[in-house]
Order: sequence, then C-alpha cells, then structure tokens
Amino acid sequence: MSPLLARSDILVNLLPATAQTRGLLDGQRLRQLPRGAALINAGRGEQVDEAALLGMLDSGHLRFAMLDVFAVEPLDSVHPLWRHPAVLLTPHIAAMTLAEPAVAQIVANLQALQQGEPPQGLVLRQRGY
Repeated sequence: MSPLLARSDILVNLLPATAQTRGLLDGQRLRQLPRGAALINAGRGEQVDEAALLGMLDSGHLRFAMLDVFAVEPLDSVHPLWRHPAVLLTPHIAAMTLAEPAVAQIVANLQALQQGEPPQGLVLRQRGY
C-alpha cells in the first residue's frame, strides 16, 4: 500500500468495518501520505487512529481531514476534533430519505420475502457489512 499512499493527495476511506480494516489508518500509514495530503473518512470511525491523525494535522503533515464517522459515536463534546481548525465534521447521514422510493423498496422486499426470495440490500453480518 505504500506506493499508493505516497502518491495520494487526498485519501478517501469508504471501507466497511471488518477485522481487516480496524485500525487500518494508523500513524504509520498516515505518515506515508505526502506532506499536504488530506483525509476524508466516511467509512467507519474505528479505522482511523484519531490521536495519530490529530498529530499529523498539528505538525502540518496533513492539510485537513473531513470526518463523518468516529471511533466513539456520538463524538464527545470536548473531543479536540470539534475545535481543530483543519478538521471538517459532517453529521453522519448519507442523504435524506425520500418517501416514495423508500416505500417502493419496502414493498418490493416484502413481495420478495412472500415469494421466498431474499430481499435486496441484505446485510451479511458475518462479513461485517
């Protein structure tokens, strides 16, 4: 992964939470990003070492971080991420739910279940997503 990180001006993490992704973005990996790079994490909070991230931001190695998820949610009101000038926090919502498409999806899944078919969008808990 080092060659990819070394060439990444912006690292976008959208990975699911699995045993393989926990702690993935630790200090060692964040240091492999070039000076001035940025991190966008909308995957899972437990993948990022928040203390290491803050250190990389404080040192100027990373330019900014945009975070939608955190190791502990909700993020404690006194957590330093709230006040860091190089951090943008988003409210952990992908989008507003539109009623008509949501109802259509629910109806289609109920019909599938009645016909003995699996519903769409089934979460495979053993895989972590």
